Amino acid sequence: MIVGTAGHIDHGKTSLVKALTGIDADRLKEEKARGITIDLGYAYSPLPGGEVLGFIDVPGHEKLVHNMLAGATGIDFVLLVVAADDGPMPQTREHLAILNLLGLSRGAVALTKIDRISEERAAQAAAEVEALLRGTPLEGSPVFPLSAVNGAGVEALREHLAAAAAALPPRAATGNFRLAIDRCFTLSGTGTVVTGTVFSGAVRVGDQLLLSPAGIVVRVRGIHAQNRPAELGLTGQRCALNLAGADFDKDDVRRGDWVLAEPAHGPTQRLDVRLTLLPGAGKALRHWSPVHFHLGATDVTARVALLEGDAIEPGASALAQIVLDRPIGALRGDRFIIRDQSASHTLGGGAVLDPFPPARKRRTPERMAMLVALGQKKPEAMLNDVLEASPDGVDLARFALACNLSPAEAEALQRQVPLTETGGIAFAQTVWQGLRQTVLERLTEAHRQSPGTMGPSANQLRMQVAPHMVRAVFDRLLAELYADKIITRSGPWLHLPEHRITLSSTDQLIWDKIAPLLREQPFQPPRVRDLSNTLQVSEVRMRLLLQQLAAIGEVYRVAHDHYFMPQSIERLTAIIHEIAAAHDHITAALFRDRIGTGRKLAIQILEFFDASAITRRAGDAHYLR
Repeated sequence: MIVGTAGHIDHGKTSLVKALTGIDADRLKEEKARGITIDLGYAYSPLPGGEVLGFIDVPGHEKLVHNMLAGATGIDFVLLVVAADDGPMPQTREHLAILNLLGLSRGAVALTKIDRISEERAAQAAAEVEALLRGTPLEGSPVFPLSAVNGAGVEALREHLAAAAAALPPRAATGNFRLAIDRCFTLSGTGTVVTGTVFSGAVRVGDQLLLSPAGIVVRVRGIHAQNRPAELGLTGQRCALNLAGADFDKDDVRRGDWVLAEPAHGPTQRLDVRLTLLPGAGKALRHWSPVHFHLGATDVTARVALLEGDAIEPGASALAQIVLDRPIGALRGDRFIIRDQSASHTLGGGAVLDPFPPARKRRTPERMAMLVALGQKKPEAMLNDVLEASPDGVDLARFALACNLSPAEAEALQRQVPLTETGGIAFAQTVWQGLRQTVLERLTEAHRQSPGTMGPSANQLRMQVAPHMVRAVFDRLLAELYADKIITRSGPWLHLPEHRITLSSTDQLIWDKIAPLLREQPFQPPRVRDLSNTLQVSEVRMRLLLQQLAAIGEVYRVAHDHYFMPQSIERLTAIIHEIAAAHDHITAALFRDRIGTGRKLAIQILEFFDASAITRRAGDAHYLR
C-alpha cells in the first residue's frame, strides 16, 4: 500500500513519517538546512506479513503544491496531517480538495504535536478536523492524536495502517504497463534510475519499454519494488527502474514523463474531460482560460475549451477540452488537477474521457453523445454505447490505446459486445444495418431524381451516406450489398437491380441518329466532337448522352473521344483472337494493319481490351488472357 501525506507546512508530516518508519524523507541539503520539505520524499516500512508500506512525503508550502501533486497521484491511502495547536490551515484545505478531486477515499488523520497542547485543545482540534472532512470522501476517517517527539499515539496509527494495508483489495495488474516518473538520478556502477508509482500493468527485468512522450526505446536492467530488489513490478507499487538504451540518456528524462509498454504510447495535446470546479474556486471558469494542468507527475500549461456553455460556476461540473502547450501521456480514466495561470490556487479537476478528441466540431450533439458513452464505468457498456454513438465506426486499436487495454483484454471485450468488424473498424450491428438501409434510400432517391442516369459512383455514394468513413470500410459495406444482390454495378455506377435508364424523347431521337453513324465506321467511329457538329447538338449534351448510353450498354467507351457499338467490339474481339492464333501475340502494328486505322486509335483499342481483361500487355506485345 502506498501512503501519501498531505497537510499544511510545518504540521509535522516528515517527522511523523520518520517516527513511523525510522527514515528521514528529507533528502536534499536545503531541506535539512531550512527544516522544511521542498520536494517529494520517500520512506518504506515492512509489515509483519512480509508486505511493505510505502510512504510519499509531500511538501506543504503553498508555493510547492506542484510538487505535492506530483506525489499525490497514484497513492492508495491518505494520511492527512494536522497540527493540533494550529488546526486546519489553508494548505490543509487545499490538499484535501486535491485529494477529493483525485477520487481518494481511504485515509486517516494524524493530529500531531499533542505534546504542546492541553487535552481540551486536542479535543477542539479533533472536532475542527471532523467538521473539515464532513461532506468529503474522507468523512468518518479515524483521527489519531499523537506526538512524533515523544511517540505518544504513533503505535496506534502504525497498527491502523497495517490493518488498512491488509484490508486493501489486491490491485489487478491489468492494462499495459505505465509508470509515472517523479524522480530520475544516476547511480555509480548502475546507470540511470527512474522512480514512480505503477499506474497499470506489470514490468519484468529485461522488458523493452518506451520513454514517453519522446518515444525513446529503453530496456529494464533492474527493478526495486517497494524498496526491495525484484524481478517484477506491479500495479500500485512504488518502483525504481534501472534503464538503459542505445539512444537513451538521463538528460532525456523529466518529471512527468512516463515509462510504459509500447501499446500504451500515444502522446496527445488535446484531452476531452469531465471537469469539476471547486466550490471555493472564487469565480467562474471562462472558456479558453489559461491554467496549469497536472496529471500523474506532469505539470504543463494549457487552455480550457468548454464544451457546455461559456463558463463553469464554482461547485459545478461540465464537459471540457484541455488544449495543452506540449504533448503528454494521458489515457481514459486518468485523474487530473487544474490550477490557475499563476499556479497559486487549485481550481478543480476531474477525469479524462477521451485522450484523442477532434479539434473541430467538438460541441456537436454527436460528440456530446460520444463523451456520455465514454463516461460509462463498465467496459462492456462503454464499448456498446461508443459503437452506438459512432456512425462511422470505431477504430478498435485506437479504442484499446485510449482505454489502456492489453491485446488480450481488448480481444476479450470485443467478444462480449455484439459488433460488425472490418479492417479494424467496428460498428454496432444496428448502425451497420442502418448504413445498409441508408445506401438503399440514397440510391432510390438518386433514381427518382435522375432517371436518365444509372446512379452515383461508389465515392459519390460514400459522400452522401458516410463522408467521414474510411473508404475501404465503405467498400466492404458495398461488397456485402453486392453479395446479397441488393445493389448492382454498371461500370463505375451503382444502382438498384431493377433500375434502368429511360431516355427522354428528345435524347431518343438523337440516339436514333447517332447509331447509324457509329455503325458506318465500326472500327473508327466519329469522335464526340464530330457527332456534335454533324447533328447540331452541344458537345456537353452529346457527351452526357453517350455516357448514359454506355451505362445501359448501348455503346462502349473505348477512348476519351471514341464510343463503339457492341457489334463493333464483338468483331474487334474476333480479330484479336485471329491475330493471336496466327502470331501468338498481338502488336499495335499488326492490329492497325488488320483494322485499317491509325496507330494511335489501334493502341487505344488494345488498351481497352487490356483494361477489360481480354488481353494483357507485356512490353510492346499483348497476349490473350
